[in-house]
Amino acid sequence: MILASLLFAFLAAALHVFIFTMESLTWTRPATWRRFGVASQADAETTRPLAFNQGFYNLFLAAGALIGIACVALGSEGSAQSVAGWTLIFASCGSMLLAALVLVSTGRKYLRAAATQGTLPLFAVVLGLLALAQ
Repeated sequence: MILASLLFAFLAAALHVFIFTMESLTWTRPATWRRFGVASQADAETTRPLAFNQGFYNLFLAAGALIGIACVALGSEGSAQSVAGWTLIFASCGSMLLAALVLVSTGRKYLRAAATQGTLPLFAVVLGLLALAQ
C-alpha cells in the first residue's frame, strides 16, 4: 500500500504541475482560459495576475508532495526522513483535497474539476494512512 500511496501522490503532484502550467504560463491562451470558464480574452488578461499567483500555490503543493515522496522512498521505515516525508505528503495532498472540497462547495458546475483535482490526493492520503496503520 505504501507504493500505491506514493504513486497516487506522484500523480496528484503531476496534475498540480500541469495546473500550474495552465494558470501561470498559458493562462491567456484561448484553450486554457476557456477550460477555466473565462468568458473572453479581455477577461483572461484581467484575471492573469490572480491565475499566475494561484498557479504557484499549485506548484508549491506539488513540490511538497514530490519532496515527501523522495524522503519516504529514500528513508528507512520509521526514520526521521521517512516521517518527514509522510508529513509532507499528508500536508500537500491533504491541502489538494481540501482545495477540491472548497471548489465543489462553490457550485455544482465545479464538480468535475473538483473530482479531477481531489481524487488522486484522496487515494494518496487514504492508502498512506492504511499503510502506516499496518
